[in-house]
Amino acid sequence: MFVLALAGLSTLISFGHFTRAAAPAAAAPTASAKIVELHISDEIEPVLAEYITSGIAQANRENASLILITMDTPGGLETSMREIIQSILQSKVPVATYVYPTGSRAASAGFFILLSADVDAMSPGTETGAASPIMEIGGQTVQIDPTLRKKIFNDAEAFLRSYVGKRGRSVDTAMTAVSDAKAFSDTEALKENLIDLIATSPENLLTQLNGRAIKRLDGSTETLNLSNPIVEPVGMTSRERFLSRIVQPDVFFVLLIIGVLGLYAEFTHPGMFAPGVIGAIALVLALFAMHLLPINLTGLLLIAAAFVLFILEAKFPTHGILGVGGVIAMVLGALMLIRTPLTGMGVSVGVAFGVAIPFAVMIIVLMRLVLRSFRWKPATGKEELVGTEAEVIQPIGAAGAAGLVRVHGELWRAVIADGPVPQGARVRVKKIDGLTLEVESIEASQAK
Repeated sequence: MFVLALAGLSTLISFGHFTRAAAPAAAAPTASAKIVELHISDEIEPVLAEYITSGIAQANRENASLILITMDTPGGLETSMREIIQSILQSKVPVATYVYPTGSRAASAGFFILLSADVDAMSPGTETGAASPIMEIGGQTVQIDPTLRKKIFNDAEAFLRSYVGKRGRSVDTAMTAVSDAKAFSDTEALKENLIDLIATSPENLLTQLNGRAIKRLDGSTETLNLSNPIVEPVGMTSRERFLSRIVQPDVFFVLLIIGVLGLYAEFTHPGMFAPGVIGAIALVLALFAMHLLPINLTGLLLIAAAFVLFILEAKFPTHGILGVGGVIAMVLGALMLIRTPLTGMGVSVGVAFGVAIPFAVMIIVLMRLVLRSFRWKPATGKEELVGTEAEVIQPIGAAGAAGLVRVHGELWRAVIADGPVPQGARVRVKKIDGLTLEVESIEASQAK
């Protein structure tokens, strides 16, 4: 706009007597303002942080007029939260955070992100706050040393103070969300000077922001020109969508079970290859998700116990008792596998039962096939002759005197320990010793 005004002034100076002709240029339509819209609509984790930071970087490269981040999140990981906030604070393009739609929240880590923007707003019927840090190990909240707890809280409060005051918002009120876990409705947040305005929709928000002077982090003031806004929603890339699906609890649980089942099938039935390849890929993806999700060790142990119970069910005739126990253990393990006090997020009951029962059937069936194969008679090699009937071609004497027998069309040297056998008699192979068969008389074995 400065360049356009300067050009118009030059026209008036050079051609002062053509003032009327220059008027249409001054009335030219105002250029459209580009708004890049991003979304935080789930737990804050590394994949989401990558999406937000790359979207902010894209908006800066394209010289957008505003970055609008709509929010509905229960919170998430501190490391991912700090990564997002760092990108917001460093952005040359103004950033507006907006808790939307009605019924949404920006809790815990979302509260920190909400207050980090140049403009923060909420829609009616939303909430924010409750930003006290929670220490978790294995998906469970743990009690920590008071000194360490104080250090964690002080660090969180100092981080919040580092930018809240510079945005012109109430530092003392913001601190209560950390120290006292206090939460605020949209009207309370506006009254306490935590947010800048309440807007009923993104369009209403852009209308209120047009021409508004905002304070940047460096202390400078900038007036937003959002005339004729063109909103450009930026979604996740295919890669980010794929990774975000993997870290969903239900998907992670299914991948974990497929990985275990595939490797188990490959080890018990070598040479099938496909189950091993599929299982290995699924298990690697599950390990990636495990690195990001709050995994409960108790849930993993219950799933391992279920696996053992399924194997024992296949080995011992328990009439399904161990199998049912394994299904119960796996369902309980799935429900406990991913659980945080902050979000309550975990594997759904339907997926837990839908995976546990087929998994139990497949493991038991595969294990029974393996155990049954141990009792099968060898079909190749010398060992398959054991138990086969043979015809005596040359009489076999007692006390180790050898004779000849025909078995499978072949002549073998044979000895017997329970008395002589005449030519033409039928014997059964008991043992193979090199090229000599140890046989027994069929009549004598039947008499026993």
